[in-house]
Amino acid sequence: MGIIALGILMLYPLMWMVSSSFKENTEIFKGLAFWPTNFTFDNYIQGWAGLSGVSFGKFFLNSLLVVTLSIIGNVLSCSMAAYAFARLDFAFKKVLFAVMLVTLMLPFHVTVIPQYIMFNQLEWINTYLPLTLPKFLATEGFFIFLMVQFMRSIPRELEEAAEMDGCGPVKMYWFLIMPLALPALITTTIFTFIWTWNDFFTQLLYLSDINLYTVAVGLRMFTDAMGESSWGALFAMSAFSLLPLFIVFIFFQRYLIEGITTGGVKG
Repeated sequence: MGIIALGILMLYPLMWMVSSSFKENTEIFKGLAFWPTNFTFDNYIQGWAGLSGVSFGKFFLNSLLVVTLSIIGNVLSCSMAAYAFARLDFAFKKVLFAVMLVTLMLPFHVTVIPQYIMFNQLEWINTYLPLTLPKFLATEGFFIFLMVQFMRSIPRELEEAAEMDGCGPVKMYWFLIMPLALPALITTTIFTFIWTWNDFFTQLLYLSDINLYTVAVGLRMFTDAMGESSWGALFAMSAFSLLPLFIVFIFFQRYLIEGITTGGVKG
């Protein structure tokens, strides 16, 4: 019972937001009633219509584009780097791996100013390049470390057998390691999707054109510090923007747990 009560307590803010999305603006912060007095879908209609002539559907498509490119970049580049660290021998391997681990300890806010200056000089500001291109350069140390640990658990005998059949490093990576590391790849995909979809600071920092806004930045437009905020539309679109996250987690949670916990190849 205690766990159920704690779960309800943690879910209450989410349930309140969904309930408020069906209330009129004047009713949202008036009283303590959980259920709407006047049930309405106007907030969803108004929210989807967007602001300044740009519909919220445009923000969804922009977010899907950024998320898709980020997933492709992370899966390909991080898996290549992880394969090199886990299965290949090259000069300064241990030193470079240590440097990669050090990057995990650097707070994001330490590097954000140098990165912004660099991207500004490259004239990448107000484009999707700062949000997507670094993903193709294996800049996510967490995913590299995750895949390295997973790939190290793959038996060497499989590589030796593939090598006897004439497989080189490239074929071995693509046709042997990648299929066996599928749980780790799916885990990388899920985390990249969630983190990129929910990312607000980075997208707000680099995007200023409303036509390029993503869902996270688009939601901010419904609040106005100098005037009246459209709380109903904000809650409606916030609830709607959570649907992709729930769908991804529900359908892929088994792979997410397996990718993190698996310590070897199942026979």
